[in-house]
Amino acid sequence: MPATPFDSAIYRDLFRDEETGRLFDDSSEIRAILTVEGELARVQGLRGVIPEVSGEAIHRACGEIFIDPAALAPETGKNAVSVPALVEAFREAMQDPEHSRYAHWGATSQDIMETGLVLRLREFLAICESRLSSAVSSLGNLANIHAELPMAARTYGQAATVTSFGAVVAGWGRPLLRHLDELDRIRKCILTVSLSGAAGTLSAMGPKGPQVRADLAEALGLADPGSSWHAERDRIARLSGWMAELCVSLGKMGEDLILMNQTGRQELSLGQVGGSSTMPQKSNPVLPSLLVALARHAVALNGAISGAGIHREQRDGTAWLVEWLALPQLCLATARSLAVAGDLACGVVPIRENMLAGIDNGTGFIHAEALSFALVSARVMPKPEAQLAVKALCKEARSDGAHLSDLAKSRWPDANLDDAFSPATQLGTAPAEARSFAVAAARPARS
Repeated sequence: MPATPFDSAIYRDLFRDEETGRLFDDSSEIRAILTVEGELARVQGLRGVIPEVSGEAIHRACGEIFIDPAALAPETGKNAVSVPALVEAFREAMQDPEHSRYAHWGATSQDIMETGLVLRLREFLAICESRLSSAVSSLGNLANIHAELPMAARTYGQAATVTSFGAVVAGWGRPLLRHLDELDRIRKCILTVSLSGAAGTLSAMGPKGPQVRADLAEALGLADPGSSWHAERDRIARLSGWMAELCVSLGKMGEDLILMNQTGRQELSLGQVGGSSTMPQKSNPVLPSLLVALARHAVALNGAISGAGIHREQRDGTAWLVEWLALPQLCLATARSLAVAGDLACGVVPIRENMLAGIDNGTGFIHAEALSFALVSARVMPKPEAQLAVKALCKEARSDGAHLSDLAKSRWPDANLDDAFSPATQLGTAPAEARSFAVAAARPARS
């Protein structure tokens, strides 16, 4: 097993997300850093912090020069950050010491690396929004179509009462709507420029520093925080928490699909399944299992990032390194989870006869609660007595192998108990909840 399955040639079709993976490779990081360095030099030149002609020259060179990622490895291994080696390589490649000496003027490595990261996170969040919207829309359609398809609702793994498949789908989708609604706040929090200098004071740029930061933010289409956030890690933590919660919501969907696909139950078809090397009869729920595995991994990664939020003093290299190890993997896990969820939402097909069979296994016990309320409604007895009577009747049915409805109708022949044993009349709010979610999922803002 490779150290990073997300980048594995063997496991790439299982774990890797190509579109997101391109945002977190070495070349993408260098391109983002050079974009920041180029815009920084340009706005510094316009403000007179460095010669304007030098700013323009550096800006132009940053769009033209190629830096080999491997060439940065030796110095990065010593310095722990790539920017010193990158700036040195850039100056050498620019071959214009008169201008190149002004590159990276007054900034620190964390400024450039984090602003470059934010530029890539902006693209990542756009990918997430598109996929999340698509998954929500597909689940909305599924919920609407099957709003009144009865199936057993289970608590503690046991059949409890009747619900509808549409309502179950709505239960997968409603958290996704909330995650989608949260995206604007996540963007506002994380899409922020970082430019604070060595210790967060911008002292090397003098009184023009704050204006340079504002100009850089405008040039890059980011927000100006108005201060340093080197050691304020709530921005990263909030993004991390959002991703972990999203993966957990998708993992819940995966867990339900695994259970509903069990042998002997098989309440749905997944559309795409995996096989076994030795058991030809197997149709393994690989994609739902992947959702669950990625969710558990995301929770662990979020824990690491949350712990890294405890930054010492003005900057903390140790905690920052933890973020490097965890954040890209969390982004890749989130993107892959969304892609898988979208495929499942389009491919799942309920098997009606098996869902109906799961409601009544020959005992009628799933209707026990409805029977107790029916006895109260028919004024046969008060609720406490009805609950005790139905509990005793269930015990008798279990002992004799009789169906609960037969015993009930024999015990109370004058009460109309048919509805208590009809799945269609025991759906409660399930159809309405399914359709309500479908309406919310189809809002124009989701497109």
